[in-house]
Amino acid sequence: MIKAIRRFYNYYLSPEKEFVRRLRRLLGFTPAYLHLFKLAFQHKSSNHDSSTKAYGGQNNERLEYLGDAVLGTIVAEYLYKKYPTEDEGFLTKMRSKIVKRKSLNEIGFNMGLDEILSTYNNTRIAKSMLGNAVEALVGAVYVEQGYKRTTRFIVRRMLRSYVDVEHLESYDDNYKSQLLEHCQKNGQKVDYAVVKRFKQDKRDRFKVAVMVNGRKMAVGEDFNKKSAEQIASRRALQDLGIQVSAAAR
Repeated sequence: MIKAIRRFYNYYLSPEKEFVRRLRRLLGFTPAYLHLFKLAFQHKSSNHDSSTKAYGGQNNERLEYLGDAVLGTIVAEYLYKKYPTEDEGFLTKMRSKIVKRKSLNEIGFNMGLDEILSTYNNTRIAKSMLGNAVEALVGAVYVEQGYKRTTRFIVRRMLRSYVDVEHLESYDDNYKSQLLEHCQKNGQKVDYAVVKRFKQDKRDRFKVAVMVNGRKMAVGEDFNKKSAEQIASRRALQDLGIQVSAAAR
């Protein structure tokens, strides 16, 4: 009787109840190592308690590292089976579209990870933190559940729920790649240069210029250097009169 009361107290009155409920809805199972999944949502920019020291640190960077590798492998396997007649180039592009930062940020937002991040971090939740949390969550699932169940989680709970794979077949928003391909066909050289780097909201922000045959074509600005290059490339394509909406594969 005492044990039953204790179990009732631990589950129904514990402050962890809401976190467990969210995880069960998110994952499709109740994790055994709750502190491991807490760690998956603890960003390096926030201050945390010492309860996660046994897991190699007080933030989710290690789990993010692991999840990045696992996610890339499982998505590659999923695409390999889904498209048995496509070549390596197509599969590589499709995987890149799914696991790139922008896509993972959108998946994380649709999964509601911003709400969990807000609970476990005393810092402003940036969009990039969502993609990091997706990878860290995959890492936590892999550590606890192993490869087979992690594959089930990614395919059923992420890809089928939040990724329109068929749409991605004909969609290409890698403007840098499009610009490079166009210029190579026309014997032109493309270069990128950081023209300004400064702080905004305590974060590094980059202003990048793209040059074609030494002539500045356009400038892009963002908190991420690669993202700034994409913005600049998109503007350069527009200046060249090239369609930059969804492109055929």
